[in-house]
Amino acid sequence: MEDLNQSEQQEFLPTHIHYLLHWEKITPNKVYLVQPLPSGEVISFTWKDVANQVRRMAAYLTSLNMPAKSQIAILGKNSAHWIMADLAIWMSGHISVPLYTTLNADGTQYILDHSESKFLFIGKLDGMGDSWNDVKKIIPANFPCVRLPLSPDYDAPKWEDIVAKTEPLETVIFPEADDLATIIYTSGSTGLPKGVMQSFTTLLAPSSELKNTFSVTPAERALSYLPLAHAAERIFIESSSLICGFTVYFTNSLDTFIDDLNRAKPTIFFSVPRLWTKFYLGINEKIPLSVQNVLFKLPVIGKFIKNKLLTKLGLNHVRYALTGSAPLPVNIIKWYRGLGLELLEVYGMTENAGYSHITRFGQYESGFVGHVQNRVECKIDKNGEILVKSPGTMLGYYKNPEKTAEDLTPDWFLRTGDMGEIDAQGRLKITGRVKDIFKTSKGKYVMPVPIEQKIGNHQMIESVCVGGASHKQPIAFVMLAEEVRHKLKQDNKRDEIESTLFALKNEINEKLESHEKIGFIVVITDLWSMDNDMLTPTMKIKRNKIESKYEPRIEQWVAENKEVIWE
Repeated sequence: MEDLNQSEQQEFLPTHIHYLLHWEKITPNKVYLVQPLPSGEVISFTWKDVANQVRRMAAYLTSLNMPAKSQIAILGKNSAHWIMADLAIWMSGHISVPLYTTLNADGTQYILDHSESKFLFIGKLDGMGDSWNDVKKIIPANFPCVRLPLSPDYDAPKWEDIVAKTEPLETVIFPEADDLATIIYTSGSTGLPKGVMQSFTTLLAPSSELKNTFSVTPAERALSYLPLAHAAERIFIESSSLICGFTVYFTNSLDTFIDDLNRAKPTIFFSVPRLWTKFYLGINEKIPLSVQNVLFKLPVIGKFIKNKLLTKLGLNHVRYALTGSAPLPVNIIKWYRGLGLELLEVYGMTENAGYSHITRFGQYESGFVGHVQNRVECKIDKNGEILVKSPGTMLGYYKNPEKTAEDLTPDWFLRTGDMGEIDAQGRLKITGRVKDIFKTSKGKYVMPVPIEQKIGNHQMIESVCVGGASHKQPIAFVMLAEEVRHKLKQDNKRDEIESTLFALKNEINEKLESHEKIGFIVVITDLWSMDNDMLTPTMKIKRNKIESKYEPRIEQWVAENKEVIWE
């Protein structure tokens, strides 16, 4: 423990294990993790509790005599024991491989094989949106596993039993800062997942910057509900809580989300555009925007109503909120900011641990994702692609040196795959994805993202995908907002909705170049979700899947010669 004493006052400790033992020493009885159970009971774990369980599980893993730095997979929804399992893997000198619970059996098999995982933690899998019933069939009968609390029935030892009978690890051998800590597989919106290798240094760098930028303290509260298998949640929740010492709350289920959110009363909050949009549309369904605009202008009542709305969303204690992983329509950002929520955009990706750009307090500018963070360099290459050099840049892709060399320049700039512009103030604007650009049959190139942002600004639209490669004009596939879908079930509402979409199409086309103008809108009936593989785990559209699904019907729709097509 001598090294820990010496580093107690340091601004930045080398690894997550150093931070765990740091907080165990200085605030042993402070609550770190809060886990609601299906029964309604809520269990709190202090830093002392967590460190104790982690030490015991690390001792068990060590007793198995796996080769040093073996890959150990974690499959489960977010829970207190997901984080404990991750920490136990690191404390025992191994490498963690998080798995998405929504990934199908073939995808899970691929990652287990490709990563050469030697062991599996089976976590919270409740059958609500996960693929466990299929995945369990591909796990070999003799594959070493441990069941975390809240896991489904499976023939494997339970975490609780192991912890109860295993003595804590006596001597903690700390990993080195630059050791490989985890292999995070990309969600595979195109092609096979790639294993992004991150060290303790690269995982902690963005959280250290977050702490300094927003003065994050141990008094903060955060809710963990986006997949911990994704880099964003791993950084914002796991790494940041360990660096800053704040309390993390978990959710029981989608049905209890609002209750869980109100229990947490988060002071810092990160979400993705799809969820920010759903919150926004949910409020607008109850209080139309036209009514809001009148009420918000009233001096006293306006402020009261805004606070009531934030309270209803469970966000009234939030000091700052972040949105990332995909563009959020400008009008929605302005709506939240009008309520008094400091909603700031961040930009990054798994390959640089999300450490790239951020909007700082008082510097929001519509359409931009902010300035570079400290120690980050950004430039635009001759083809318009954004290149970023960051302290969070990956070590490379696991067992894929060719792709590593393709995505990292010799001077360690990451080719992001995004196209963008940097203004005179140094702010970055994302204009699209390099691979998303398509050519119409007229030979003209179209960037779909800016068009999607314009369409997505409308409160009637929940999600949109613009495609149409090799066709005369782009085509907009739209998924209507939930309350609009309800209206469709009412008499005479379809014509009203179609008229609105027709007007929206014409309004947007007036602002586009001739080759960008939307030929027609297709209203989809099968909702895009993670279950049908149309959305990634962070709820971004899988463009290639959507386009492949509708491509066979496009010529038929063109022949119908309508402005709005109902699938």
